[in-house]
Amino acid sequence: MRLNIPNILSLLRLFLIPVFIVVFYLPYSWSPFAAAMIFFVAGFTDWLDGMLARKLGQTSRFGAFIDPVADKVLVATALILITEYYHSIWITIPAVTMIGREIIISALREWMAEIGKRASVAVSWIGKVKTVSQMFALWILIWRYDQWMVWLGFIALYVATILTYWSMAQYLAAAKNDLLNEEHH
Repeated sequence: MRLNIPNILSLLRLFLIPVFIVVFYLPYSWSPFAAAMIFFVAGFTDWLDGMLARKLGQTSRFGAFIDPVADKVLVATALILITEYYHSIWITIPAVTMIGREIIISALREWMAEIGKRASVAVSWIGKVKTVSQMFALWILIWRYDQWMVWLGFIALYVATILTYWSMAQYLAAAKNDLLNEEHH
């Protein structure tokens, strides 16, 4: 494995996760803003590493592995933190939905790759829109500047939850015939 800029950005995202957690729990008035900015920077590296990998021709097997891992760990961490902070069923249900969807779709992609059909469950546009709305909702709920911002975060979280179900249904529909086919490959 050769370290290139996209892979360094993915590793940076992983490194920022414990920093994000510590800052989130610091007992200072500036902590929510600082945690939100760390989350924003980490999320931005997700977009940036993919863009640079394509533009610079620096795609790699390691990058294809570490990029989605770093993204999913960052999002799961943020979902756990806001679930604990808000201590509300209205946050817990979307959080469990989103984490559950990631586990289901990751398992589906792995299984589809085993039977040689990984391309049929490639990332779709709705999955990308889901990710953007999810990251926005998390950023707002982490920052929590005022009650209006929190309400905006709740609304964005539920938009992301609807898109989570929609994208999961799309992936499962794309794999339906292979999932329900009883023939062994």
